[in-house]
Amino acid sequence: MNAIETTGVVDAQHQLRLDEPLPILRQSRVRVIVLGPEAEDISEAAWTKAAPASPAFDFLKDAAEDVYTAADGKPFHDQGHIENWPLCLA
Repeated sequence: MNAIETTGVVDAQHQLRLDEPLPILRQSRVRVIVLGPEAEDISEAAWTKAAPASPAFDFLKDAAEDVYTAADGKPFHDQGHIENWPLCLA
């Protein structure tokens, strides 16, 4: 089964209306997964504040998890130009 990502809206009649036609050559049944907005999206600031207090990250307090030091790796100095960023992807 091939996956196609597209966007659309759910109208007042609760029908899905796609923004663009699908690139499917013949009539066929499809599976649809709808990703809608959360009822209460958490803000970036709230997530950043809550993450360190979460017990899910307690394992990071273990000294055995400290496997890297400042001497590891090489410094990264970005030589690109941010104003040309989209062009460097081409």
